[in-house]
Amino acid sequence: MDKLINQFEFGLFFWQVLIFVGLILLLRKFAWKPILDAVNDREEGIKNALLAAENAKKDMLNLKSDNEKLLAEARAERDLMMKEAREIKEKMIADAKSEAQAQGEKMIESAKASIESEKNAAMAELKNQVSSLSLEIAETLLKGELSNKEAQTKLVEKMLGDAKLN
Repeated sequence: MDKLINQFEFGLFFWQVLIFVGLILLLRKFAWKPILDAVNDREEGIKNALLAAENAKKDMLNLKSDNEKLLAEARAERDLMMKEAREIKEKMIADAKSEAQAQGEKMIESAKASIESEKNAAMAELKNQVSSLSLEIAETLLKGELSNKEAQTKLVEKMLGDAKLN
């Protein structure tokens, strides 16, 4: 360092300072401003990107809450539709049961009426058979009773006695 101080020349120093100041002025005019503009543009671009990211994040949150609302509405609508479907199913089942019961009661009434008419027909047939059998028995008895004259007389007297009593 001593050697540097001992060999100091003012002229050389002056030219070096002058060249340095000129270089600074040239750099300031041609390089410093474009560099600062590029740095400022970059900084502005980063700020815009951060704002865009923040806005996108807010939009995502809004979309998420909207999606949750839509999902909740869809679930509520689905539950309502399922409830209505169950009610319709139960109504259809109840209607089918009541219709089947009504048809069953009609069939029972029809069967009862059919049984009653068949019973009446059977009773009439039975009465007819009993009356014809009774007539045949009475005819046979009367033929046997009326074949002899003494028996006829007794029968007529008995009938006359019965007729007076009544």
